[in-house]
Amino acid sequence: MTTIVHLVRHGEVHNPAKILYGRLEGYQLSERGRNMAHATASDLADHDVTYLGVSPMQRAQETAQPFAEKLGLEIHTDERLLEAGNQFEGLHIKGVRSALWNPKYWPMLKNPSLPSWGEPYTEICERMWDVIEDARNQARGHEAVLVSHQLPIVMIQRDVQGLSLAHNPAARQCELASVTSLVFDGADLTDVYYSEPAQEI
Repeated sequence: MTTIVHLVRHGEVHNPAKILYGRLEGYQLSERGRNMAHATASDLADHDVTYLGVSPMQRAQETAQPFAEKLGLEIHTDERLLEAGNQFEGLHIKGVRSALWNPKYWPMLKNPSLPSWGEPYTEICERMWDVIEDARNQARGHEAVLVSHQLPIVMIQRDVQGLSLAHNPAARQCELASVTSLVFDGADLTDVYYSEPAQEI
């Protein structure tokens, strides 16, 4: 019996200050982000999706709305789909204004393989597999959509490829509103597909 679990990253966020917003409240989708969500939901509208799980963050909830409408599904909020914890929330971490140039933050960078600045990669991966397994059971013989965030999805991508969870963020393949589809035969993962339905937006 084939079951597919689609991991959907949220759409673009309105973030004019360009800070690392992480789990901070109040970060909603931009107009482009809403269009992205609609495009990805439309791409999956003719699929046999019977379960919709969503991170509690506002941007994920807003991304899920078009899925709920087009697929006629209830949104199930799940804390396990939450963005990764990060001690650099609220700071600029790119460019000349990056907080990473400030020596007071350097102790947080002592072990990138964990990482030492936030939620351990192994814990992110474990909670994501837990929610994927529950979604697979909920949608057995059908399909499920889980709306989450870049790093949690990347942890699953790397794990199924047998890659180290520690990585260079620049090497990630998990664009805004992208879909990583896990195909199961019973409980066995047989295929993984990646698509970007909103890439033209």
